[in-house]
Amino acid sequence: MRFAPSPTGFLHVGSARTALFNWIYARSVGGRMLLRIEDTDEARNQPEAVDLIYDLLTWLGIDWDEEPVFQSERRERHREAVESLLASGAAYLCDADNRPVAGTALRPGLATRFRMPAGRTVSFDDVVRGEVSFASDDLEDFVVWRSGGTATFLLANAVDDVDMGVTDAIRGEDLLSGVPKVILLLEALGVEPPVYAHLPLLVNAARKKLSKRRDDVSLGDYRARGYLPEAMANHLALLGWGPADDVEIRPMAEIVEQFRLADVNRAPAFFDTKKLEHFNGVYIRALSTGEFLRRSAPWLGERASWPPERTRPEVLEALAPVVQEKVRTLGDIGRYVDWLFLADPPEDADSWKKAMGSEQAPALLDDAIATYATADWTPEAAHAAALALAERHGLKLGKAQAPIRVALTGHTVGPPLFESMVLLDRAEVLRRLRNARTRLDLEPAG
Repeated sequence: MRFAPSPTGFLHVGSARTALFNWIYARSVGGRMLLRIEDTDEARNQPEAVDLIYDLLTWLGIDWDEEPVFQSERRERHREAVESLLASGAAYLCDADNRPVAGTALRPGLATRFRMPAGRTVSFDDVVRGEVSFASDDLEDFVVWRSGGTATFLLANAVDDVDMGVTDAIRGEDLLSGVPKVILLLEALGVEPPVYAHLPLLVNAARKKLSKRRDDVSLGDYRARGYLPEAMANHLALLGWGPADDVEIRPMAEIVEQFRLADVNRAPAFFDTKKLEHFNGVYIRALSTGEFLRRSAPWLGERASWPPERTRPEVLEALAPVVQEKVRTLGDIGRYVDWLFLADPPEDADSWKKAMGSEQAPALLDDAIATYATADWTPEAAHAAALALAERHGLKLGKAQAPIRVALTGHTVGPPLFESMVLLDRAEVLRRLRNARTRLDLEPAG
């Protein structure tokens, strides 16, 4: 698998999908997973960017079988290949205006172009796309060595594939058009090309190719928002391939067992964020309570919206099972429990307007204040008191408890209200109810 480090530390989900397919295929056939860092562009070559690649691949469950190869350390080998092409006449020197320059020795300030043979048809069998053909007359002479003294993408990758013993190159469809040039390069160098398989493009809901300028495609961002790696890997594995039994959510070991590279289809694959969210919710609910809390720790600690010292572990442990049933990402956990640890409930204008906009809201809050001042402080008693309150006002429980929920939690949705509210002191519950009631008096009518 090949990666070009980005100075921003960005790793596209498309690149992650390609890496995953390489890994799945290697494991399914008992092959080796190789990792190559394409760091020949010195302006983009930053150690922290490479470290992030390692980190995110490891997070996704991808490992590799040999030490990573850095292309920047192979410059002399690339130079040797270009000199061989010049010596055989398969390439030529050119100046900044692309005019041929006599000679066969690399010189500073001169680039080298591969000489495209005329009248050839370059064909190869792609595992995914079948037979693919290109006419050499439609292809230009292309640069293999820059005037600044480095190999271009096509030359470096062709040579490195050979030297690393790459037998199968699984890549994105966007690299398909470069294959005939690589085949001709390798032919001129006297070596056989690997077997190619080009994965279908990833598209968004509008069926447009995923773009980092327009779409939500940063693998790191998904991790930061609380997506589980096993959910992400499961979703990525289905982008262009599907198991024969149509069971989509399954352990990676089963995906590896069922995977066949020839079963990958050509049609563009929809990166469906809603489906990913559903997968993530399923995986979250499958965690033990202890594992759920362990994995949620960053969003309950340094990323939380409340001061760390206000966190009460016993409250989190008590609420964990019901919150786990609600959240779709680990990052969601904050809005379900933040109200328990903030000095005041969070502000949610839409929730306030929805729950407090009825004429009955003031009377419901008055009744709640009186009721919970004396009710037994258990979830069962709090629930029974709310049922009685609803009956007194001629409402269903959901309508009657809405102002109470927003007064206490700031939100119209959240974990079960009565199991949650008794985790607050009775005095704090009454204070928040009274504050909400006072706010209603202060708000302008209508």
